[in-house]
Amino acid sequence: MHRVYLDNAATTQLDPAVLDAMLPYLREHFGNPSSIHAYGRETRAAIEKARKKIATILSVSPGEIFFTSGGTEANNTALYCSVRDMGVKRIISSPIEHHAVTHTVESLEKDHGVRADWVQLHADGSVNYEHLETLLADKSAGKTLVSLMHANNEIGILLDIERVGELCRQYDALFHCDTVQTIAHYPINLSKINVHFITAAAHKFHGPKGVGMLYISGDVSIKPLIHGGAQERNMRAGTENLYGIIGLAKAMEMAYDELDTTATYIKGLRKMMADTLLENFPGVRFNNPEDGLYTVLNVRFPAHPKNDLLLINLDIQGVCCSGGSACSSGSDTGSHVINALRPETGSASVRFSFSKFNTEADVHFTIEQLKSILQPETAASNA
Repeated sequence: MHRVYLDNAATTQLDPAVLDAMLPYLREHFGNPSSIHAYGRETRAAIEKARKKIATILSVSPGEIFFTSGGTEANNTALYCSVRDMGVKRIISSPIEHHAVTHTVESLEKDHGVRADWVQLHADGSVNYEHLETLLADKSAGKTLVSLMHANNEIGILLDIERVGELCRQYDALFHCDTVQTIAHYPINLSKINVHFITAAAHKFHGPKGVGMLYISGDVSIKPLIHGGAQERNMRAGTENLYGIIGLAKAMEMAYDELDTTATYIKGLRKMMADTLLENFPGVRFNNPEDGLYTVLNVRFPAHPKNDLLLINLDIQGVCCSGGSACSSGSDTGSHVINALRPETGSASVRFSFSKFNTEADVHFTIEQLKSILQPETAASNA
C-alpha cells in the first residue's frame, strides 16, 4: 500500500548518512567511554569530537553541551534543577508549551511550592511581550525562570528569542528555551542570545531517537538530576548513548550544511499544499502563521460529519499525519494548544509537517485522499 508520511514534527526518518556514521559504533567501536583501556579511549574521543562539533555549530563552549536521552529529560533537568539549585521560586511559561514543560511546571507548583505564572497570548498564539514584561517586573515572588519554546510544535508560532533574552537580562531572570523544533532548522548563535538553557532532540532532524542535548550556560551552575556515575562531567549519570551521540552530531552537521536549501524546498511544499487546500476545500483555515515554523502546516477544516474520524480515515488511506503532539496521542481531550487558542466546535484541525524527504507527489496524494473523504461526490465525478 502506498503511504505518505507527513508527521515530521513528531519524528523524522533517520537519514541514511547518519546511520552510516553510527554503524561503526554499533559494530567495531563498542567500548564503554568510561573505561581507561584503548576501546574506552576511542569511544570517549568520539563523544568529545561530537560534543565539540555541536558546540561549534551553536557558538558555545564544548563544556556547555550535555547529552541526554532526549528533549523531555533535558527540559525536566533545566526546570527542576533551576528550582532545586538556583533558588527559583517562580516560573513564567505559556499554556501552549509542550507537555514536557507544562506538566513539569505544574509538578513543581504542586510539590515544591513554586509559583507558576502563565503569560498571556495573542489570538495567533504569539507571546504578549508587554504582559511578559509586566510579570517580570513583579519581584514579589523572588527568583524567576522564564520557560518559553522557540517554536510551537503544533501551530509553529515563533518566539522572538532575542527579545525574551533581553527582557530576562533586564529583570535578572533565568531563561530556558525549548528549541526541539528549531535546532537544525534555523541558525542559532547562542553567543549572541541571553539564554541559560536550551534543549534539542536528534530525532526531530533525521537523527536517532533516544538522544538529545541540554545546553547549560557557563554563567549558571546546577547539580545532576540523574545520579549514579561521573558521566557527562558529573552532570548526567549513566553509560552514554554512544552511537546515538554520534548520530546526533552527524545529523546536526548535515542539517546546517544544507540549511538554506532544505528550508527553501520545504517552504515550497508547504505553500503548494496550502494553496491546493484553499482551492479545493471552501472554509479551510490555517492555525499556523505563514511566517512561522516552516515545517508545519496546521489546517482547520470546517464542520463535516466525517471530522471525528478524519485522522483515522487518512491513515487507512495511506496518509500519516496528526492532530497535535505525538506525546498526547491516546488522550481524548484534543490538542491543548488548539483548545487554549480557539476551541473546536465541529471543525477539525490536522497538523501536516514536512521534511526534506517529502515530495510534490506526497502533496498531490494527500489532497486526493482528503477529497475522497470530505468530498466524495466531487471525487466520484472526477473519476
